[in-house]
Order: sequence, then structure tokens, then C-alpha cells
Amino acid sequence: MNQINPLHIGALLLVLILFLFFKLSGIKEELVEAKQEYKVSKKLAVNVSSLKSVYENKTKTQEAIERILRQSSLKSVNFNLKKEKKSIKISSKSMDAQALNSFMGKILNGSYNISLLKIKKLNQTTASLEMEIIW
Repeated sequence: MNQINPLHIGALLLVLILFLFFKLSGIKEELVEAKQEYKVSKKLAVNVSSLKSVYENKTKTQEAIERILRQSSLKSVNFNLKKEKKSIKISSKSMDAQALNSFMGKILNGSYNISLLKIKKLNQTTASLEMEIIW
């Protein structure tokens, strides 16, 4: 009797179908996870792209800072402005509190990438400032 029993073939096919069914369900779960990760990555890419367009514009940032420094409330302050390839450094040895408040209000309400900010109180009415804005 060298013939294969048809029940053995049927059982083999049934085991093969069950194995493929479990593998398929595992792959479906991986596909759902990959879709969720894709949505998160896409949202992150859009956010990074929009932030890049806001923070990377060198000329717009320089013009805005120069416009802020020309304000009439800041005329009495002696700012030292140092432009570098990837940043601009603003410093002042001494400025009154009102000018400091005006300056910080303008800077912090704008969209600038501030990498360094040091404000040191010299006395009740004056302070020194050191700031670096990068693009």
C-alpha cells in the first residue's frame, strides 16, 4: 500500500490553512501599527517643515531684529550687534528696566530661535543683556 491516504492530505491542508491564517493576522496587526507610525511621522514632518520655514529665514530675522532695535523706546540703549554666519549676537552693558521690558516684549512675541539669553541685574533700575539668535 504505497498510496497516500486522502485524510492525511486533508489534515495537512487544514494545518497549512490554519498556519497561514495566524500568519496573516499577525501581518495585519503589523500593517495597522505601520499605518499609525506613518501618520505620526507625517504629522511630525509637517510640523518640522513649518517650523523650518519660520525660523530659518535669515534675512527676515535680521530685518525684524534691526527694526526692533530702531524703536524709539530703545534709542537710549547702546546695543552691540555682532552678525555672524549662522547667528546674531546682541549685547548691552547697561540698560534701564523699561527699555529691557520693551525689548524683551518685542523679542519674545516674535518667532526667533534664541540660543542664549543672559540678563544680569546691575542695580534697581539697570541690567545688562546678552542674547544670541540663530537661524
